Amino acid sequence: MAAAGLVALTGCGEDVGASGLGGKTYLSTALTENGAPKKLAPSTRISLMFKDDGSLSANAGCNSIGGKASTDGGTLTVGDLNMTNMACDAPRQQQEDWLLELLKSKPAWKLAADKLTITAGGTVLELQDRETAQPDVALDGTKWVLESVIAGETASTPGNGGAYLTLNGGRVTGSTSCNDLQGAVARTGDKLTFGEIGTTRRACSGEAGALEKTVLATLNGEVSYTLDADKLQLRTPAGNGLDFKAAG
Repeated sequence: MAAAGLVALTGCGEDVGASGLGGKTYLSTALTENGAPKKLAPSTRISLMFKDDGSLSANAGCNSIGGKASTDGGTLTVGDLNMTNMACDAPRQQQEDWLLELLKSKPAWKLAADKLTITAGGTVLELQDRETAQPDVALDGTKWVLESVIAGETASTPGNGGAYLTLNGGRVTGSTSCNDLQGAVARTGDKLTFGEIGTTRRACSGEAGALEKTVLATLNGEVSYTLDADKLQLRTPAGNGLDFKAAG
């Protein structure tokens, strides 16, 4: 029985790859229900990432949703879905619930060039390949504003805001939200190695002090980085880190 289960999962992986979706991320461009446009929650887009291993990663603006997927016969079928556990405001929570129901409904899909259409009943979700819809922002010279602090499986939003980074070649500047910072950084492949980070000497307490400690602990030695459109993720070897978004 265990072997049969493994075969089924492997089949899903090959299916996604053969569909032309594997290795691609698609971002929503339009959504209609029963012919009428439906607005998304403010400052959000639906994203669907089809991985080469046959899994799907989806996001409706808050938590990450993931699981095995099959695209056999023009139908998108998902298995058991896992999800991060970050608290969402009401509009994003409703949108997340809606996306979960859509994925579980075994919707039809159609790919035409770089455009993906997902259809279920009267719902039509139109998406476009992220590389066309939203190319990667340059790592250097961009002001990266801190959005989330990652501690293992938990993501939290910094309460006071104001923390950011800007990388320029071998230098990093920015703010911990309390003090300005600067230092050296080296880049090798998908790794950034931070040297000693210097800061101004303003006294920080409460949330600002805790956030400063977290930021400086992350910018200490080698971290892996992922650049995806206007998002930058930094992760320590322990799996903790910081998520940023390009300003403006």
